[in-house]
Amino acid sequence: MLTLDRVYDAQRILKDNIRKTDLIHAPAFCDKADIYLKAENLQKTGSFKVRGAYYKISKLSDEQKKRGIIACSAGNHAQGVALSAQKNNIKSAIFIPSTAPISKIEATRKYGAEIMLVDGVYDDAYQAAIAYQKETQGEFIHPFDDIDTIAGQGTIALELVEQLPDMEAVIVPIGGGGLISGIAYTIKMLNPKCKVYGVQACGAPSMVNSLHEHKRIELSIVSTFADGTAVKLPGENTFKICEQYVDDVVTVSEDEIAGAILALIEKQKLIAEGAGALSVAAAMFQKLPTHNKKTVCLVSGGNIDVNILSRVINRGLMKEGRLSDLTIELLDKPGQLRDVSTIIAQHGANVIRVRHNQGGKGTEINECYLSVTLETKNAQHLEEIKKTFIEKGYKISSTF
Repeated sequence: MLTLDRVYDAQRILKDNIRKTDLIHAPAFCDKADIYLKAENLQKTGSFKVRGAYYKISKLSDEQKKRGIIACSAGNHAQGVALSAQKNNIKSAIFIPSTAPISKIEATRKYGAEIMLVDGVYDDAYQAAIAYQKETQGEFIHPFDDIDTIAGQGTIALELVEQLPDMEAVIVPIGGGGLISGIAYTIKMLNPKCKVYGVQACGAPSMVNSLHEHKRIELSIVSTFADGTAVKLPGENTFKICEQYVDDVVTVSEDEIAGAILALIEKQKLIAEGAGALSVAAAMFQKLPTHNKKTVCLVSGGNIDVNILSRVINRGLMKEGRLSDLTIELLDKPGQLRDVSTIIAQHGANVIRVRHNQGGKGTEINECYLSVTLETKNAQHLEEIKKTFIEKGYKISSTF
């Protein structure tokens, strides 16, 4: 069973092997709550996962260590297991979904693990890892549904209680539930009045559905760029703990996650992966009753592929109305581009791309389309530019 003694034991074991991550005051994220960020994205391996993995591996017997360890992961648990195995001179084989970011796969390989790529998502990698464990008799290190792993993640709560004794709410990302289980149990034991909230992506709401139905619900498909939380079925242990100690769970959209990642970069100079930004998205878009409360958002990881990061930044800019495309119908004659550019310049926006297309089947022979990509201050600024174009007789055929 999960006990406070086990969480304190994990803290003792981890003391010299992980970082005690900073708690950063970040009031700019939400004017309705007093926000603090627990920066587990700055943890060793770039994620909280090393806490549970290292503690679990430390509890193995010498005989178990000799047989080697096996794990499955979308990337962060893989790195935590690989680093922990390397430090303890244990052979490791790790099954990773082929959809995981290349950066996570290569980082795991650098820690000395044998990598097994599996087509599909986390659950497919899990099935492959279990089959391999039966064949080799290695020790399987579960990414979330294990009491020692959960106790390791609970050490975050011990740090929070010390860093912000009067905290009133904690928002935690959920995949399989190991992180929130450890945090919720520990906080409720030490500070029962503190609210513990969970958040998932809309495309992977396995724990949300399960808690609402009061039984574990398996999703047929998961679809989110927050790959660290793309889990079809919550764990048995984690579901029971969450049902008892978590106050509420909500979901956020892909656009809201992208907006949170962009805000973390601009306002705090922090890089978060999709899963790591879930808690910030929930706070920014006021998904939970944290009004006037000292609220901790757990930034659980920062291992985002740079190519995905570029797309996410663009998506976040578009959602805020700071990056957009205007398509304007024009007569194809000299001076039109100059006139359009003048209107945009007068409003203080910046043109970064222009595309000219001749009219199509349903247009007049001398008509054309001009698509302009703009950098603007916000959605209101964009609307002011569109209004001016319309007032001057231009026809805007699309905006995105």
